Amino acid sequence: MAKTAPRLSPEDVQRVIATAFEDVPPYNKVLLMHGIGHGELVALLKRELTPAAYKVWAARGKTSKGATKKATWPHGR
Repeated sequence: MAKTAPRLSPEDVQRVIATAFEDVPPYNKVLLMHGIGHGELVALLKRELTPAAYKVWAARGKTSKGATKKATWPHGR
């Protein structure tokens, strides 16, 4: 069964967009706060933002690094 995106009011859509723009990397906080996964967020932003604004958001997400993990023995020091 495919999971469907939650029904959002216009105010909720604005909150999701604001959360996506303030979070680095942009998916973690949106998932926790609004229950919207990566693919659903991308579809929502493509639909709601102008193409230029979406490109800015997407470029920001690609350049941001996630948290780095400390190497553990035996795979690294």
